[in-house]
Amino acid sequence: MTALAADGITKTFGDERAVDDVEFTVDDGEFFALIGPSGCGKTTTLRLLAGLSTPDTGAVRVGGEDITDQPARERPTNMVFQDLVLFPHMTVAENVAYGLKQAGMPAADRTSRVEDTLALVEMSQFADRDPTQLSGGQQQRVALARALATEPDVLLLDEPLSSLDRALRAEMEAEFRRIQRDAATSFLYVTHDQTSAMSMADRIAVMRDGQIRDIGAPDRLYERPQTRFVADFLGDATVFSGTVTEVDSTVTVDTPAGTVRADPNGQAASVDETVSVMIRPGSVTVGTGSITGTVIDHAYKGFFEEATVELSSGGRLTVRRGEDSTAAVRADGSAAVGSDPGAFAVGDSVRLQITEAVLVEA
Repeated sequence: MTALAADGITKTFGDERAVDDVEFTVDDGEFFALIGPSGCGKTTTLRLLAGLSTPDTGAVRVGGEDITDQPARERPTNMVFQDLVLFPHMTVAENVAYGLKQAGMPAADRTSRVEDTLALVEMSQFADRDPTQLSGGQQQRVALARALATEPDVLLLDEPLSSLDRALRAEMEAEFRRIQRDAATSFLYVTHDQTSAMSMADRIAVMRDGQIRDIGAPDRLYERPQTRFVADFLGDATVFSGTVTEVDSTVTVDTPAGTVRADPNGQAASVDETVSVMIRPGSVTVGTGSITGTVIDHAYKGFFEEATVELSSGGRLTVRRGEDSTAAVRADGSAAVGSDPGAFAVGDSVRLQITEAVLVEA
């Protein structure tokens, strides 16, 4: 069943079309993320869905019902803002009860609902605290509890974790995912943080210039993006232009990295056509293969090390090796089993093999 649908919604400000014929659906109980660079239209889209703005054309539906003209306060949705807006003069319990009181729920029912919701977010012991006495992560839980207490059909979240440090943000991402599953409520999460979206969402829609450019599960978008933009936005990728020399179950392409066999990825390709081939850093084996080059940049990033290799045949390729890898690189390009993790070094000659590649739209 569809919980929320954006049906061809468009919004123009002056001569600028901020949202351009956007269509997607959020299923019942789904964690859906809407991501894209600053200025892509994702926040405007969220405001249209929340009833804080009205689309010029198109419709917003919840549970199949057209709510396009309903004001925000009458919609079966709720929203968690980037600025949590907790009331400092109220206790945690009073903050969570606020929306219920505004809706006219009897006091006894409010008390029960608040207790259940605070238990859901594991904040029961802080019910009598002032929000100012809580940590950033605890305040996030209270804001989430307040929004969930009214039992919305869909919860809309506008980058609520952006102000947290990296460690706390990772912790809260796991908590948001747990709470969403336990509450069985559809979440639509808007963010520019690809990592957060990839770790939490069941599906992701990627926006650019007011349009949805791709929608899919995180692993599909990362491994099989449809466009070069999505490939670049969702992580490091090398994209080569090349000429198709053979087409069967895979597409053989002559590229600056040599001959590459690529998954067609739903793209139509024919011999002698120019196509774009995407290669992720993790799809390159170091120490073997016929591709040679020189390391021109290197970075150790904790969980993995990454190098940029200037290829002998032209072009550059990003290479990544995790800490659990047993193959390191000697200066002569041969594999050194069990070497120190910091084996990449600028100036090293390396030998590479591409293990996976896919076609993308330019």
